[in-house]
Amino acid sequence: MSSENLVEIENVSFAYNKRLVLKGINLVAPRGKVIAIMGSSGCGKTTLMRLIGGQIRAKQGSVRVAGEVLNDLDQDSLYRLRRRMGMLFQFGALFTDMSVYDNVAFQMREHTDLPDSVIHDLVMMKLHAVGLRGAHEMMPSELSGGMARRVALARAIALDPMLILYDEPFAGLDPISLGVTGNLIRRLTDTLGITSIVVTHDVQESLKMVDYVYFVSEGVIVAQGTPDEIRASETPYVHQFVHGEEEGPVPFHYPAPDYRGDMLLGDAHA
Repeated sequence: MSSENLVEIENVSFAYNKRLVLKGINLVAPRGKVIAIMGSSGCGKTTLMRLIGGQIRAKQGSVRVAGEVLNDLDQDSLYRLRRRMGMLFQFGALFTDMSVYDNVAFQMREHTDLPDSVIHDLVMMKLHAVGLRGAHEMMPSELSGGMARRVALARAIALDPMLILYDEPFAGLDPISLGVTGNLIRRLTDTLGITSIVVTHDVQESLKMVDYVYFVSEGVIVAQGTPDEIRASETPYVHQFVHGEEEGPVPFHYPAPDYRGDMLLGDAHA
């Protein structure tokens, strides 16, 4: 494994039962960079993220994180590695019966023996990093969608991870919150020297702040490149996705018999 890459996926295939979801995927995530994985629903993006997080294991090929092959790790070794990863779930997934403070403190209490005074200082530091130190006593039900996402981000960096996985971090956010979240991901990646992998549908916001993009379609990587290369791509699927066009490889109409024939059939039954 290259010392420059924190994550390396090599010739990985994966199937749920007999349904092949990923086919010969090759992907790298260099240290200290923001990598986006894009594609339409059902293309295999979330499966890729679950492979990197060790929730599932590749049927073929290898997934390496920090030089360790996840396929070969026993449960204890896998859990030890996963403690060095952070996860931002779609819509935040905060513990609803815990305050903002307790949500961020949760991992510190579970995985360290730090005294309460040190945990307090660390929690307030993490919340300050996302602009919400003053909201530490609030409950999740009192937060806006954008605030909840930022608390979830503070929780994701609670144990100073080497890698953060983001599952649709922009979903459901207003334009201001969306911009704030994107800037936070970029700034925290640069400041903390972590690696960020973002699974997203939000092309325009992502292309503003990522270093490299992988486009997945039907289980294979159909394009990859820098944001400028992706914007200029002539690959039909990528061009349609980036520019939100109706016409292209992804059809608007679900497969159906000839429209005129259907109408004539309807007249015959009238």
